[in-house]
Amino acid sequence: MSAEALDWRAIEAPGDDTLLVVVGPTASGKTELALRLAERVGGEIVGADSVQVYRGFDRGSGKPSADERARARHHLVDCFDPGDEVDAQRYVALADQAIADIRARGRVPIVCGGTFLWVRALTLGLAPLPAADPAIRAAHQALAEAEGRAALHARLAEVDRESADRLSPNDLVRVSRALEIFALTGKPQSALHAEHGFRSARWKTQLVGVDRPREELDLRIAARVQGFLDAGLVDEVRDLRARGFGAARAMGSVGYRQVNEHLDGALPADALHAAIVRATRVFVRRQRTWLRDEPVRWARL
Repeated sequence: MSAEALDWRAIEAPGDDTLLVVVGPTASGKTELALRLAERVGGEIVGADSVQVYRGFDRGSGKPSADERARARHHLVDCFDPGDEVDAQRYVALADQAIADIRARGRVPIVCGGTFLWVRALTLGLAPLPAADPAIRAAHQALAEAEGRAALHARLAEVDRESADRLSPNDLVRVSRALEIFALTGKPQSALHAEHGFRSARWKTQLVGVDRPREELDLRIAARVQGFLDAGLVDEVRDLRARGFGAARAMGSVGYRQVNEHLDGALPADALHAAIVRATRVFVRRQRTWLRDEPVRWARL
């Protein structure tokens, strides 16, 4: 990140040929920056968060509040049921539609979110991935039924540690897909995802983010997690599980995964805050790695 961050008011609305994208580590203040820019330039926000798209995943996703949504219109937030499958390809199609609609009404689209795979897919295009193989998927299903989903997840960890760290052992569909991709290509899914950065751009982009010293960001992460827990995150996950969504895709995300483990008896209540903070910091390190090589203009709020 830049040691000489500019004032956020210096960020101008891009031309019609350029997409304004707000990025940055979790808890840095992306939502607030996007809102201020939307208010200033007549913009609407297009979410790029793989948890915020789901209804019911509210208290642990950093989803914009009712007051924040009143400040600017939001797209691709709260638009799918927890059991729906939303991957990068589907996201890109929906985001393209939202951006076209916003511009047709004379407004400025502002993409904002921390799922950088989706941001890359939108701005740079999708790396080609192999089609589904029914035989491989059937074999994975049989292994999960015979030895448990953790056994399938352990196999993924052997060939693609990055994807295994990102996915919950309970997320049978995505764990199976990652193993399927490795079996068909000989490459880890995480490596293929990284190839998004080497494809031709779909959009010219203006990347902006909030500059925070590491120590300040750590404090913000701890406060954010405490806020999630105080708001009833454990009860929310308990309710989602009771409704049959304990293995939903979003349940593998940071925070939800740890609460799920707590409700399974694998994580004590007094260790929950620290576990979520630790997992968030790991996620932030991955975000920083991606941002390090991107032409982000860092701003102060």
